[in-house]
Amino acid sequence: MKVITTPFEGLLILEPKVHGDERGYFFESYNMQTLLNEAGFSTPFVQDNQARSVKNVLRGLHYQNEPTPQTKLIRALEGTIWDVVVDLRPNSKTFGQWYGVELSDENKLQFLIPRGFAHGYSVLSDTAEVFYKCDNVYNKSAEGGVLYNDPSLNIDWKIDLKDAIVSEKDLLQPLMKDAVINF
Repeated sequence: MKVITTPFEGLLILEPKVHGDERGYFFESYNMQTLLNEAGFSTPFVQDNQARSVKNVLRGLHYQNEPTPQTKLIRALEGTIWDVVVDLRPNSKTFGQWYGVELSDENKLQFLIPRGFAHGYSVLSDTAEVFYKCDNVYNKSAEGGVLYNDPSLNIDWKIDLKDAIVSEKDLLQPLMKDAVINF
């Protein structure tokens, strides 16, 4: 596995070693020992989530506060997404900044997102199936969010926002300056 660092502390892109031949391909999508040895990550994952969406769906920006913040390992099983995070860690030098990466069934990249980030994605292909591991269980009372089109963040979602398909819940998220952040 190749570990690609980002300008954000702890935020990593993982590129698996893909073994392909005329039959197709094989790769390890998750190996706890490899993550420990190559990325320094040792927290076990306890929940898997999967979502299927159509083109122009925009999900996010979501996070979980204490007592159940989550680290996530995201990948696209099918299609292409633009995966975005916003650093919400108050003492971080990148607090309030965003970072994005394209994840697809073709590039097989994975995004390791530590606790303290809001997460969202837009669907760039006709459909996309997204799979992610979490190191803590979902807790509705710890749920937090930031409005996806907050002008202070100026996120490029790689889709025309007038075509974005956004849930009512995500349309009602607060601006970052009003978000409840407790990490």
